[in-house]
Amino acid sequence: MAANLPDAFVHTKLLIDGEWRDSSDGRKIRVIDPATEEIFGSVAHATLGDLDEALAATETGAFAWVAIPLPERSKIIRKAGETLRARAATIAPLLTREQGKPLAEALLEVNSSADFIEWFAEEARRTYGKVIPSRWPHVRQLLIKEPVGPVATFTPWNFPIVAIVRKLAAALAAGCPVIVKGPEETPASVAEVARAFVDAGVPRGVVNLVYGDPAEISRYLISHPVIRKISFTGSTSVGKQLAGLAGLHMKRVTMELGGHAPVIVTEDADIKNAVSTLAQIKFRNAGQICIAPTRFLIHETVFERFLKGFVQAAQAIKVGNGFDASTQMGPLANERRIPALAEFVADAVSKGADLRAGGHRIGNKGYFFEPTVLAHVPLSARVMNEEPFGPLAIINPYSDLDDAIAEANRLPYGLASYAHTKSLATAHELASRIEAGMLTINHNGLSFPEVSFGGVKDSGYGSEGGPDAMEPYLSSRFVTMA
Repeated sequence: MAANLPDAFVHTKLLIDGEWRDSSDGRKIRVIDPATEEIFGSVAHATLGDLDEALAATETGAFAWVAIPLPERSKIIRKAGETLRARAATIAPLLTREQGKPLAEALLEVNSSADFIEWFAEEARRTYGKVIPSRWPHVRQLLIKEPVGPVATFTPWNFPIVAIVRKLAAALAAGCPVIVKGPEETPASVAEVARAFVDAGVPRGVVNLVYGDPAEISRYLISHPVIRKISFTGSTSVGKQLAGLAGLHMKRVTMELGGHAPVIVTEDADIKNAVSTLAQIKFRNAGQICIAPTRFLIHETVFERFLKGFVQAAQAIKVGNGFDASTQMGPLANERRIPALAEFVADAVSKGADLRAGGHRIGNKGYFFEPTVLAHVPLSARVMNEEPFGPLAIINPYSDLDDAIAEANRLPYGLASYAHTKSLATAHELASRIEAGMLTINHNGLSFPEVSFGGVKDSGYGSEGGPDAMEPYLSSRFVTMA
């Protein structure tokens, strides 16, 4: 696969009304390879005039897309998934170059994204309404499902392909045209997703892709009357601002926000399985995952055994360039994450935490950081209260399950959670008491097309997976006739 390394300069354009074009004023943003710190690409920076053209195209595209019979729309969406999968060997190296993740992980992201598209292609056929029994004879009552209208989506850089697909495929399946605000750090791989839909036969104006100043674009699109629905994936702080802005204009929103996922490992758990499965997901994508396990709460009777095994697993991880076949963890996606993680570690250690592995930058070229393990971290440490979003695990002992559950629920976040136990009774108790949108027990079972994906509390609301994912893109209209 290394032969596919995109070593030439890559310039990504905007997609507006079916045409790939530069911004109207020619502005560009540079794109940096996080493994080498080299500038290897650029992306067009949209102006407000460009956004106006995208909005006009989306409004026109809404009529063109809904006019296509639903079975045909489903076929087009499915073809986009097939196209993306067929191009995986070309797209994955772009993703590795832009974002840093190992090539194997990039390939997995592209192929799993194709799975999502194919899932929503089938769901498009099942946008059923209802016939409501009437209390009067000769009266028919119908609940009709219709697309809500043009959608604006805002996607992150950590999983840029799967994040755009969750939103774009769901919106198109519901019959809504979309303006995607893509991440400037990873523009080329995101553009390939849009290209797959265009090449599959989506009409002009139905899919539009822009890049630029995030605050400027979000303010402009969310407040614009053409846009009827917002979908955002990102930090809780930004999500709250965007949700507030959408509320001023009565726009529907789906928010997939930050987390600080708790892990509870009980005294009867399979420790070997717990260590291997949890370490794998903790350090995947250099820990830059909103659902990554972060606060490990381990029963005191198995604490030392778990800690020893987890430290060994962290220290065994091969960190390097994502194009090296032996690499298991790539660099952080951007430079600002290095001082952020270093500050978390220094603060925790100054408050009495035990640094058991890592804690430092690797080398002086590329944004590489060691897989890090902190033990016995006090609640006063920043990292116990703020999402680390990096390869940093916090491992603390507990003696009473009620205390562990209280700690798991202490923070305002509620996205993902994890547990390992052999007790069915304990599993049921955790399922009823953990305050999170997702809980996986004894395995890594999150993030598949057919299951719900979303959080509660400050981690947002709405699902971007499973049967409920299309509902926010549909309006219900009641018709009664005698």
